[in-house]
Amino acid sequence: MHVKEGLSVDKRAVKAWITYDWANSAYATTVLAAVLPVFYASVAAATLDKDTAASYLAYTHSIGMLCVALLTPLLGTLADLSGRKGDFLRVFAITGIVSTLGFSVIGEGDWLLASTLLVLSTIGFAGGNTFYDAMLPDLVPAERRDMVSSKGYAYGYIGGGLLLAINLLMIQQPGWFGMPSTLAGTRLAFISVSMWWLLFSLPIFRYAPRRPASSELPASATGYAKVGVRRLRQTFGQIRRFPQLLRMLVAFWFFNDGINTIILMATIYGTSIGIGTSDLMLALLITQFIGFPCTLLLGAWAQRWGAKQVLLVSLSIYICIVILGYFMTQALHFYVLAGLVGVVQGISQSTARSLFSNLMPAARTGEYFGFVNITGKFASIFGPFVFGYVGQITGSTRWGILSLIFFFVAGIAVLLTVKVQKGMQDAQSADQEELERMQGLGMAGKGKDVTFTG
Repeated sequence: MHVKEGLSVDKRAVKAWITYDWANSAYATTVLAAVLPVFYASVAAATLDKDTAASYLAYTHSIGMLCVALLTPLLGTLADLSGRKGDFLRVFAITGIVSTLGFSVIGEGDWLLASTLLVLSTIGFAGGNTFYDAMLPDLVPAERRDMVSSKGYAYGYIGGGLLLAINLLMIQQPGWFGMPSTLAGTRLAFISVSMWWLLFSLPIFRYAPRRPASSELPASATGYAKVGVRRLRQTFGQIRRFPQLLRMLVAFWFFNDGINTIILMATIYGTSIGIGTSDLMLALLITQFIGFPCTLLLGAWAQRWGAKQVLLVSLSIYICIVILGYFMTQALHFYVLAGLVGVVQGISQSTARSLFSNLMPAARTGEYFGFVNITGKFASIFGPFVFGYVGQITGSTRWGILSLIFFFVAGIAVLLTVKVQKGMQDAQSADQEELERMQGLGMAGKGKDVTFTG
């Protein structure tokens, strides 16, 4: 498509982008949150004691996220140079899909194979999301990003929640699906996640947007690596040119660490205060299905009132969640808090994504989202550590959950200093400089014409 003074919207590509969140959220809900932790402990690591199995699973998650943190900034740079974020997304998604399918063949004691597949599927899932996030500025203009980003998260909630409900039935009522046992139902659940992920990824595989290749595009794999490393180095230096983006990044380090810690530790915290497994699983479903309408509704509000304002409100609600969590004593309380998390979790993440996309130069979103990814992954170690350390020295996980207030208060404080309009102007100026440079090299048309293909 040929665009004059802005970005023309390819509706097929936008729908395909939203559908991908529906596709891969099944992995996040069924594999990461609900099924794999129990399967790993009871089957894959059945030959190990429980404490060792839990440690091995934690180490595996750490290795997987470390691999993502190290890989995606470089690959994001290369995706920007080639203009083919969709191609990189496809490779990562297929890696995740095949690895998830592999869980279905794991037998008792195969903890090393399970850990290897978890590392690979984590790379596929989280690595692919870096390129997925970076596509947003290529799809829609700035004024529509809040709503489109919110729709992605909203449909991810409903898609992930729907398949999770089916998967839990497969496990708890395997006979309904022609399975002879709970273990067979669990294996079928893994297969269903991989098939779901593949099926609903096909639209983005076909309609992913493309940008023109950069004039720096090398001719060989070695050249790619050299240019990628050089541009990654430049990213660390050049991000200081965008002070509003840098402030947003610091705010994100804090509040995202708090959000991720709640996601990771909610089940353990609930178990520690005596809430049963069935209640925990049902609460997870509640979070998914409440998240769908609330993310859409609040996404519309973000488009009207501004992403920053809605993000500030959602983070304030997280503070209330943490305080209420400290006083929680029964399953009903956990259900209420799960509902509140469902209200704000999707909109917090979607508004953060749209804010980042507005504050970044459009020509380098893969590179900058890779930078956000790696720094966010390293920053995310502090929330669980603080939760565990405070709980350990006080002898109560209640104080551990209360300690997370710090991350939300600090995130809000820094976010209040972000001047969104000024940041957007800085990003647009950088894009104009890049366009003029490309024109000088004969890589673009005259005036403000920019060519995008999809």
